[in-house]
Amino acid sequence: MIYPESCLERLGFHEVKQHISQYCLSPMGKQLVSKMQVMTKFDQINKFLRQTKEFKSILENQEPLQISAFYDLKYLADKIRAEGSYLVEEELFQMYTSLQTVFTVIRFFEERAEIYPNLEALFEHLPMEKNILKKIETVLDPKGKIKPNASPALLDILTEIAKGEQDVRKRMDSIYKMAVSRNWVADGSLTIRDGRMCIPLLAENKRKLKGFIHDESASGQTVYMEPEEVFTLNNKLRDLEFDKRREVIRILIALTTDLRPYTALLLSYHGFLTKLDFVRAKALFAIEVEADMPVLIKEAKTRLINARHPLLMLSFREEQRTVVPLNIHLDERLRILLVSGPNAGGKSVCMKTVGLLQIMIQSGLLIPVDEASEVGIFDQIFADIGDDQSIESDLSTYSAHLTKMRYFVAHATPKSLMLIDEFGTGTDPQFGGPMAEAVLEVLNNKKVRGVITTHYSNLKLFAGDTEGLENASMLFDNTKMRPLYVLEIGKPGSSYAFEIAQNIGLQKEVLELARQKTGTNQNRIDSLLVDLEREKKDIYDKKVQLSNQQNKAKNLAAENEKLKLYLEENKKVLIKEAKLEAQRIIKDANKLVENTISQIKEQQADKTVTKQLRQNLQKELLNHQVKEEKKPEPIALSNTLIEVGDWVQLRNTETTGQVLEINRGNLVLAIGDLRSVVKKERVDKISNKQAKKVVQSNSFSGRISDAITNFNAELDLRGRRGEDAIYEVEKYLDKAIMLGFPYVKIIHGKGDGILRKLIREYVRKYSQVNRVEDEHQDRGGDGISYVYFN
Repeated sequence: MIYPESCLERLGFHEVKQHISQYCLSPMGKQLVSKMQVMTKFDQINKFLRQTKEFKSILENQEPLQISAFYDLKYLADKIRAEGSYLVEEELFQMYTSLQTVFTVIRFFEERAEIYPNLEALFEHLPMEKNILKKIETVLDPKGKIKPNASPALLDILTEIAKGEQDVRKRMDSIYKMAVSRNWVADGSLTIRDGRMCIPLLAENKRKLKGFIHDESASGQTVYMEPEEVFTLNNKLRDLEFDKRREVIRILIALTTDLRPYTALLLSYHGFLTKLDFVRAKALFAIEVEADMPVLIKEAKTRLINARHPLLMLSFREEQRTVVPLNIHLDERLRILLVSGPNAGGKSVCMKTVGLLQIMIQSGLLIPVDEASEVGIFDQIFADIGDDQSIESDLSTYSAHLTKMRYFVAHATPKSLMLIDEFGTGTDPQFGGPMAEAVLEVLNNKKVRGVITTHYSNLKLFAGDTEGLENASMLFDNTKMRPLYVLEIGKPGSSYAFEIAQNIGLQKEVLELARQKTGTNQNRIDSLLVDLEREKKDIYDKKVQLSNQQNKAKNLAAENEKLKLYLEENKKVLIKEAKLEAQRIIKDANKLVENTISQIKEQQADKTVTKQLRQNLQKELLNHQVKEEKKPEPIALSNTLIEVGDWVQLRNTETTGQVLEINRGNLVLAIGDLRSVVKKERVDKISNKQAKKVVQSNSFSGRISDAITNFNAELDLRGRRGEDAIYEVEKYLDKAIMLGFPYVKIIHGKGDGILRKLIREYVRKYSQVNRVEDEHQDRGGDGISYVYFN
């Protein structure tokens, strides 16, 4: 139950339905969208949600389900009910096209049995009556026109018509040529008048040729005559056309009579197509607003994680802005949330987001929240939003609010969701505040759930001291004087009236006078709230910063662990390969030695041959000789006295630095961009030449050169989970862009296409990415993505 009905429009549900209607392919689907209502039965809501989720999965996985167009089968079925009625060619072709769509969809789901169980329920026990298609195919061609051989009689008539038209044409050509040769014809060629072929004659020659004049030119100098010889032939053709029309109607009546027994089945097909169009439109809208299915529960409670207002998302997307997600929960302990804070800080949007998402979920629509969110079912949704004053009903703004409050108090239950914007406004705050507090206390005793926005201090104090109520505030940056649109549960928020007034430039004398009139206690409370808000924001910022640092540390630890495992595995592989190579070299060496000895024996120790064989052995030895790596020259340490400007090296390390200051036994060193104080006993002096080599080896260009050498322009993510894959892609793209690579290759495999879609959507968010292309079909196709940079 919704009260009042106008709240659906004010919460934006009508606008949501308009967006969904745009995705419908048929008027029937749009009609179903317009009839969407808030439901209260768990099984019914769950079924609608799962149907939409399954269709969304089909669209996202790019399944081959083609639904291009279909027509109103109910209208056609109703038309053929009456005996003697018939469908024309166009209507029969519409029926044929619609049934092809029905059978294609049914076949699609039958091939994927039990994968989409909720969508399969739409056509459960619905047969594919292909006889209907066969009957239509005997009469219509693929373009929807009557076939010439639809009946033997029609074929004979068409043959006679073709022959007659040929005779008429030949006779007309003969008469026309004769008239031209005698200069009877006006400028122009044979023409059609009143459906008959005529010769344009000069008016002065009209008596020289026998025939029927059908028309004349505006000047009267030209007449259009049908020759007498052709007149009879044309009359015969006209009779044949009438025979053709009668035969076509007879064929259509016979076909319609054959289709009449299938009327009930056609109505079932109509219902299936309508529901399919409806679910498809809801799924497309869910993709547009990035919606998902939360955990649906039977209790009257809700826990929204990263919730976003769908209409606000669409509006912000056009402006290339993002919506700040909302996290909120209502349950048995926290029943009513009292949201306070500055104007334009997001209080009303917070309340409307909760209301609209609840209405959407109970109407069978997916909502833009994290799938871990939990949403319950409410029997009643009450809302007091906006100004409902009415001159006709003699209601002021405050009277309209009180009328709603009376209804809320009378009908509210623990399964009611209540949404009130600017609670208690419209009258003197001295009386409006206590009245609002009294209503709030009664509603809380009835254990209703709800979100209320207010500026009244007495309501904030009441919520802080009452079980079941909880204060919340929209965070505000009081240094930059701008809202952050983040909901913080647990503390009330200040209205920042004086701060906002000062920020927009209201005169100082007005502000001072206002502060004096406000009262000392109220000013102190508001100041405490502002200070509390500031401290809360500082804590929030530090928590975010700490969380980011912890995440970085976890990621680094995980990366180090992976690197360690990788090195361990490679170490074993390299040792194994080295042993195998050594075995092969020894075997080859044994063979070579044996062959050499054999050849020396055969040549009977000929000196020249022996010398040549020894050279071959020496050459083979050199080929397998391992060159020793040059060890870095040790830095020569100097025992001379250390002075300012000298270069030194920390003992037992490769760290070098330049001496900036000497304070007794301590040295102030410049180590890169850092300044450090160390004991004299911990360093050794080195020459400037050696220091220069060390600095160059540790320079940025040196590190970049190493990074480019070690970077692999190919990333294999097969078998990785979505979150892990995105994390790897993020690190990989950052390195590739920093090192200036023109493109990279990401291997993700084909599978269901989910990982490919996830990676490509993420990659396209980079402004440096120019385009993404598939690999050549012979080398992996869409299982590999090439990412090209600007």
